Amino acid sequence: MRRKITVFDAVNVLLMLLVMIVTVYPFVYMIAVSFSDQVSVMKGSVFLWPKGFNTDMYRIVLTDPRIWNGYLNTVLYTVVGTTVSLSLTSMAAYALSKKRMLFHGPITVMIVVTMFFGGGMIPTFLVVKAVGLVDTFWAMIVPGAISAWYLIMMRTFFAGLPQELEEAGKIDGLNDVGLFVRIALPLSKAVLATIGLFYAVGIWNNFYTALIYLRNPDLVPLQVILRNIVLAGQTNLDGSFTLGKDQQIVEESLKYATILVGTLPILLTYPFLQKYFVKGVTVGSLKG
Repeated sequence: MRRKITVFDAVNVLLMLLVMIVTVYPFVYMIAVSFSDQVSVMKGSVFLWPKGFNTDMYRIVLTDPRIWNGYLNTVLYTVVGTTVSLSLTSMAAYALSKKRMLFHGPITVMIVVTMFFGGGMIPTFLVVKAVGLVDTFWAMIVPGAISAWYLIMMRTFFAGLPQELEEAGKIDGLNDVGLFVRIALPLSKAVLATIGLFYAVGIWNNFYTALIYLRNPDLVPLQVILRNIVLAGQTNLDGSFTLGKDQQIVEESLKYATILVGTLPILLTYPFLQKYFVKGVTVGSLKG
């Protein structure tokens, strides 16, 4: 029996289509401009499809050694940072999910307080400097290694796991570490994948931390290079060629090509985690 289409269904579909268009069109436009020739972009005739197809902007971006160095740094920060963040967050969340833990209440309150109040940029910088992390690889990872929001979300998920599984594990001789590694983690693929994606996207897009803590140009991530290109509108492509005001259109195409090159890898990661995404967010936030 065919389901009757209601007015709500029609309006809902139209709204979703509108949201999809608003979301996708900027990417489509950037792709079209980055692959179009300068004359077509100057005339403003590029909307959905490239005109005067060329790959000059991508050749410029991909032959710039700073882009590749920034790419390498960003990939390392993302892989190492996501691994560290997930490890620390999951361990802390599992411990906090057990009410028998010593000082469970006060520790939970202190963690929740950090969601609303922070020490500020200057005190945080002084702490990071005091422990010797400024201008090091770990300055991009350690200061924001744990998010209180994701910690609470994962703690809620662990608290909702069946108590019988833990009791069965104890009968088999497992201690708390064994329960966490052999029972809790295998059942947490959805929430781990979801929070891992959040951490990875946050680290991949993070340029603010690099601006504060990094001075060595060899350590800066791709997003800082991208920011400099987009905001300053200037880049030394091969050490001798600089875009100026009289090359504004090439400059715009270069910005879009750089943005796409910097965004594509993290976008390609999402389809592999999509099946865990909705389930992870729902289970981790609603169970109590």
